[in-house]
Amino acid sequence: MVKNILKGIVIGLANVIPGVSGGTMMVSMGIYDKLIHCITHLFSEFKKSLQFLIPIFIGIGIAVVVVPFGIEFLFANYPFQTNLLFIGLIIGGLPAVWKKVKGNSVRVGHIIACVLFFALVAGLALVGETEGAAADLSFSLISVIKLFGVGIVASATMVIPGVSGSMMLLLLGYYHPILETITNFIKAALAFDINGILAGVGVLMPFGIGVVVGIFAIAKLIEIIFVKFPLYAYWAIIGLIVSSPVAILVIGGIGTVTVVSIITGVVALGVGFIIALKLGE
Repeated sequence: MVKNILKGIVIGLANVIPGVSGGTMMVSMGIYDKLIHCITHLFSEFKKSLQFLIPIFIGIGIAVVVVPFGIEFLFANYPFQTNLLFIGLIIGGLPAVWKKVKGNSVRVGHIIACVLFFALVAGLALVGETEGAAADLSFSLISVIKLFGVGIVASATMVIPGVSGSMMLLLLGYYHPILETITNFIKAALAFDINGILAGVGVLMPFGIGVVVGIFAIAKLIEIIFVKFPLYAYWAIIGLIVSSPVAILVIGGIGTVTVVSIITGVVALGVGFIIALKLGE
């Protein structure tokens, strides 16, 4: 259970960082197939699915609560090392995915799938450097519908390996507002500020419902793809994983590079790689 909570923390951490894919982390941790299965068979295999999902979602919840308070500090002061840590976490999952295709003949379609999804992530990173229009968080029917829809889009992309849900929020203009709402809601809850709590609920509830709906909808589609076209799916994931480091460096930047930052960055890269390998065992 503790190991699955740790995996959930890594996945949740990835989902908060623009350019980093929570779905890729699920692959790196070696739980992607099982997670999708448990979500799509939640009611038919209720007890078994909950035993697996609860620790994962506890870890994700811990990350979502804790990360907003420290992530801006890390990226402001140690962007190079922080980005390399996540790159290590991602490429550490590549051996596990490679085992899925190793020994099978490589077709032209497999290569096309790999290249297309590489281009998809790289392209999203290039256009994602500028945040979209300001988000409307006023309490109104239109705002609630928008937040619900944004939640669906964000969660759907969070489940797809290689695609960053937080980067999609950035493109839609909701990343910083949602992150700020989470931190303000936590502060209000700790201070027993009723008005602050209600303001947070008014934003986070429709967004959260959209997230749940999006996860269940996309999980079923992904399960069908893995059943019918498994090799194409894994080659596409390889393209997504390989392109993710490029996306992270484009979105996150590297800051000022010095000899010390290079040495500590390489250490961070190695630590991330080892963590992914160990959690994926």
